[in-house]
Amino acid sequence: MRIPPSPLLAFASLVALVLPASAENVLRSSSLAACQANSGFTASLFDVIFTPNNNTVAINMIATSSIEGHVIFDIRISAYGYEFMHTTMDPCKSNLPGLCPMTAGDMSNPFILPVTPSAANSIPGIAYSFPDLDATVRILVNMTDGDQAGQSIACVEANISNGKTVDLIGVKWAAAAVAGLALIASAVVSGLGFSNAASHVAANTLSLFGYFQAQAMIGLCGVPLPPVVASWTQDFQWSMGIIKVDFIQDILTWYQRSTGGTPSTILDSIQNVSVQVEKVKRALPMLKPGLSLFRRAAALLPNPIVTQVTTLAKRANVQTFFGSYIVYGIQRVAFRAAIESTNLFMTGLTFFYIFVVLAALCVSLFKGFCELSAKLGWIKSDTFADFRNGWLTVLKGVLFRVTLIGYPQMVILCLWEFTQIDSPAEVVLAVFFFFGMTGVLAFSAFKVMRLARRSVALHQNPGYILFSDPQALNKWGFLYVQFRASAYYFIIPILGYTLVKGMFIALAQAHGSVQAVAFIIIEVAALIAASVLRPWMDKSTNSFNIAICAMNFVNAIFLFVFTDVLGLPPLVIGVVGVVLWIANAAFSLILLLMLIVTTTLVLFHNNPDTRYQFMNDDRTSFMKSQTHFHTNPELDALGATARASGKWQKPALDLDDDGSSMSGPANMPLPASGSNSARNSLYSNSDAHAIRPQSHGAAVRPRPSSTFRAPSPFTSSREPSPFAGSSSSGGHQSQTQRANHTSAT
Repeated sequence: MRIPPSPLLAFASLVALVLPASAENVLRSSSLAACQANSGFTASLFDVIFTPNNNTVAINMIATSSIEGHVIFDIRISAYGYEFMHTTMDPCKSNLPGLCPMTAGDMSNPFILPVTPSAANSIPGIAYSFPDLDATVRILVNMTDGDQAGQSIACVEANISNGKTVDLIGVKWAAAAVAGLALIASAVVSGLGFSNAASHVAANTLSLFGYFQAQAMIGLCGVPLPPVVASWTQDFQWSMGIIKVDFIQDILTWYQRSTGGTPSTILDSIQNVSVQVEKVKRALPMLKPGLSLFRRAAALLPNPIVTQVTTLAKRANVQTFFGSYIVYGIQRVAFRAAIESTNLFMTGLTFFYIFVVLAALCVSLFKGFCELSAKLGWIKSDTFADFRNGWLTVLKGVLFRVTLIGYPQMVILCLWEFTQIDSPAEVVLAVFFFFGMTGVLAFSAFKVMRLARRSVALHQNPGYILFSDPQALNKWGFLYVQFRASAYYFIIPILGYTLVKGMFIALAQAHGSVQAVAFIIIEVAALIAASVLRPWMDKSTNSFNIAICAMNFVNAIFLFVFTDVLGLPPLVIGVVGVVLWIANAAFSLILLLMLIVTTTLVLFHNNPDTRYQFMNDDRTSFMKSQTHFHTNPELDALGATARASGKWQKPALDLDDDGSSMSGPANMPLPASGSNSARNSLYSNSDAHAIRPQSHGAAVRPRPSSTFRAPSPFTSSREPSPFAGSSSSGGHQSQTQRANHTSAT
């Protein structure tokens, strides 16, 4: 039977009276949750907005009441877990029409209720301004007559928001811009020859990006999060490829349908159905199977829900028996990003693919720009010479680095797709990218291990081959350049850390407590390893990364607190959520400012390499650096001309070929002239034509032929090279004698 709306209007007004209101000072609740089984009052749609400017409450509700008889309302209002108001209301004494007594019925018409000035003035001003307000109104309906006298026959709960949030588009763009520009700056500085400065900037940028991804992973966990924590972690979901672009979403929905999938439509039905973003762990009413509407894995249901589920489809969305939906974990992130959960995997995959294509295009376009600029005289002919001669190897290295950056997001999304099966084609893509990227990175790590061990066997130093061979450095350097030479192996624990963490996030969505405990174990292991081994290149970089590991460990502890396994008071959980936001916001700001200042100084410094102390692993003596190897400018120009014309140039070394990778100059044993000969006889396959100092007594190789001088009549290998110490008088004398001898001949 359909009843007049007045009883339900009055009931909604009770909630509205205690609602604290958004941008123009409003307090809003967008869902009404049942907080007990068999609740006599339920709502599939509940949208209440209180506007203090005109003291009105706009209510849009689709609700059902089965309550009949005289009742009393038990009202409890709490903020951040602290209950600051507890009162009871007798609708008969308060002259609320339609509620004395209550009658059963349905209601679906929106309406507006006035609010008395005294009720509006009782709301504190901070309720309208503090971001991501964590306030809750709970109303218990207790019978006062009949067989159920003294019993609670209904319980409803509304979460309150003021429209202010820390989930801001400006924060996302600022963080992404700083990280992106710093990576570009490191590439430019490296191309100019300042490898030491470029290595520091790149290492810190990648560490900061990894911290952003760690923040996003907290939001992806299946643990109930306070509103401010959920909003804060949403600021960094762009680092996981979770970015909404309307036309891309339309394409992905079409692709899913065309490949046999069934897209979810929660966002399309939000006008008619409430969606509850789970923020507290509580028992919920029995779920409706929802076979004909949505499909989500039953394994994704939190434990309190699973115990009350009768039957669920393999991929049924979490839906209460009265029609509203509940989102948490990865689904919570998708809903807050306004992305259908069935499109989430393809969204992350699409933006990873776009990132790869853009990186390749940027390298190719920069190569073309450099060549055009050199021909037009905009830059010197030897500017970016190493990049222009070996740009294909650099491109491979860039693509490998992009793969490493995108690996965390693809591990989580691909493994999660295995549990969702949005469509057969998407599962195939998940298999290809997960195993493909894992295999590529594992192969790259194996290559680095092999080169380092051979370097130790030949030169007693793992850094010799890793840093002296530009082919190895440009292609595989993304795995080890941020570490000291003796810690080249540390990329393997990093990859294992990423894989294990992603597995817990993707495969344990139904078990938030397990995820939290796993996070603590993983992060404490990472912190201990970083603090004890100190594998990064120098003291400042180690401090930077150890601080990040420490903050990740603290966040893991906070995440465990949110599970409420310890049964802590709600106030503690609410306060911990605010502390997590403030601590991470301050820490992120410090890291961003450090990176901005460092990058700016590097870009505007005449010789940025001098800003950093040189590493103790002798990498700078192994690498061709403008800072350390100052040769005669005329000879430098001669070498640049030869490189540009292709003379004296040997075929590029391809480290994918095991035969060639082990036959390069750096892979030959050192001469027996002493340990310092390594630094005095450095050469690599790509710069065999360059002029290098040689130790006395070492065999001198024949000079290559050249169009710039007559052939030498002297072929004895015992004669000192004319290029050995070009500024010495002996060198000039030897050249004079040769000229005289040639004239006499």
